[in-house]
Amino acid sequence: MVEQQEASEDAVMTRIGQAVMLLHGGDREEARNRFGLLWSELGADGDGLHRCTLAHYMADTQDDPGDELAWDLRALTAAEGLMSGERSAGHRDSLAVQAFYPSLHLNLAADYLKLQRPDAARIHLRQARDAADALKDGGHGGHGGYGGYSGYDAGVRAAIERLELRMRGM
Repeated sequence: MVEQQEASEDAVMTRIGQAVMLLHGGDREEARNRFGLLWSELGADGDGLHRCTLAHYMADTQDDPGDELAWDLRALTAAEGLMSGERSAGHRDSLAVQAFYPSLHLNLAADYLKLQRPDAARIHLRQARDAADALKDGGHGGHGGYGGYSGYDAGVRAAIERLELRMRGM
């Protein structure tokens, strides 16, 4: 039974990954359609890591900044649910979500900036920086980084820097 559940969860992540490839390949509409179908299948009680990951990428398919913000907020809500007790704090998915926080807050900061809400953008940008610093200092089980992927860390840190510079110019 446990093996079936793990295989099913892996199948969901595979489907999310396939839609992400479509998104990165430029087919936003098909990616949005697939993410929407998966979101309907997962429902409100679906796996927190799946909901977080799916909402995070679904935000990138949105044309309207308000819709993008709504999906990024769903991603953060799912992440917070996972960290606050949906599963034990030591669970591997909790660690993955913890490493995802800098990106989640960075996206929210960018969303709020698009919506001309600089105060909210600054709050999330500060949270992105704090979360990235916590990972760098070993806050991810001593590994630092998103599953140990320093390229991810460097990319997120660079994006945080770019947004900070952009906001200073405002």
